[in-house]
Amino acid sequence: MEKQKLSFALPVIILGIFSILFCWCYGIFGLLLNIIALILAHINTKSYKENPDLYSNYSSLKVGKVINYIGLILNILFLIFIIWFFMLIGFENLQDEELMQEKIREIFGV
Repeated sequence: MEKQKLSFALPVIILGIFSILFCWCYGIFGLLLNIIALILAHINTKSYKENPDLYSNYSSLKVGKVINYIGLILNILFLIFIIWFFMLIGFENLQDEELMQEKIREIFGV
């Protein structure tokens, strides 16, 4: 019997790559892509563990999971940075560009 490929291995890799690329979008969009990809990876891992002899590309799924964990860490770190930046600068200063630049110079000594 011919082995079949896991159906979500390639989408998991693609979503992981896009989550790393989009982590600079305040960390939210990339985080959503990570959650979707990890759910798909969990579904395929479950299928593989039930019948490991039936599937041939489990290594691709593992690569996708690693890419997604890297993307997840980057997205969480960037989200923490954005929250820290908003707390440090203050939301009222973000609405006025001159006040924001003045606050950044004050904090970072530029």
